[in-house]
Amino acid sequence: MFVKKILITFTLIVFSFNAFAVTPRSTGKYKNWESFVAETDKGKICFAQTVPTKRAPAAVKRNKSKLFVTFRPSEEIKDEVSLTSGHDYKTSSVTASSGKRKYSFFSQKDFAWLLDDQEERKFIQLMKKATDIIVKARTANGAETTDHYSMMGFTKAYNTAKKTCN
Repeated sequence: MFVKKILITFTLIVFSFNAFAVTPRSTGKYKNWESFVAETDKGKICFAQTVPTKRAPAAVKRNKSKLFVTFRPSEEIKDEVSLTSGHDYKTSSVTASSGKRKYSFFSQKDFAWLLDDQEERKFIQLMKKATDIIVKARTANGAETTDHYSMMGFTKAYNTAKKTCN
């Protein structure tokens, strides 16, 4: 179930943003977060997303970093937390933290997910309370990257995405 969930998510995210596929439509901008909806042949996908306010090191070449919470009602998937740091990950090298709380992510290529629904619920609660989340990862070549995400506007973007897919 978990591996299937990851493969479906990876495929949908990649194809949702492909120039030849459905383009997500913004349903609201809330400080540093934005919510989106896309209609696909598998149904509606809604998500809240943000980009980092700070990325390091500048010397590591990489694509955009993003943090997401996704809803896909036709597949009974809600509150799915995922992220990309803009590079292929070294296996089991992705962590996100705020204060003393730290979460490990499962990675595949250039995306990472929390391990289960319970971890996702806990992480979303943290996101609602936190000021920022720091994501540390290692590239496939071993270089460490750090992305700082502001949580300002997360709750409103999350609630909009959730409501749009209900």
